[in-house]
Amino acid sequence: MSTPGGDAGRPAISFSAVPEVVGQTTLVRLPPEASAQLPSRGQVAVRGVLGGHEVDAVLEPDGRRGHWMRIDDAVARVAGVRPGVSVEVAVEAVEDWPEPEVPQDLSDALDAAPGKIQGIWADITPMARWEWVRWVGATKNAETRGRRVEVTIDKIDHGKRRPCCFDLSSCTDPDVSSSGKLREPS
Repeated sequence: MSTPGGDAGRPAISFSAVPEVVGQTTLVRLPPEASAQLPSRGQVAVRGVLGGHEVDAVLEPDGRRGHWMRIDDAVARVAGVRPGVSVEVAVEAVEDWPEPEVPQDLSDALDAAPGKIQGIWADITPMARWEWVRWVGATKNAETRGRRVEVTIDKIDHGKRRPCCFDLSSCTDPDVSSSGKLREPS
């Protein structure tokens, strides 16, 4: 794929952005007009091109009706992305979500859970798994996080396929957010 082509009837969204560092995370904020073209104020799976390099990503909400894209070190090296230097981006929303990276504490709890729970976890969509991972990771407090892992297993055991009572449009990554909003650069 050289450029996005409009999966599911959605046009490609192209823009220039200046990567920045928030905490220890390199990211690109989508311009408001780009975010407005996305199908959700929450997380959105995208396929696209960042600095000439193909990417599959999940855009995160910024808590202000916008979105941001995490740029991991490997992608930054390959695409030549550097904070403060403008980069061309083209993305399109896609229906096929990538699998989330399940944190070790949640993975261990799922591995130790009865087969019924493991079966439900395997049966839910990748998008739903992203929501569970996001909910568990939305705190720096170890006690709260441990409780969320326990609650995840319990809720799945009781047939819940997604976490509830969770603002999907807020910025929940504790390394880059404050009060549900994406922080300004470091």
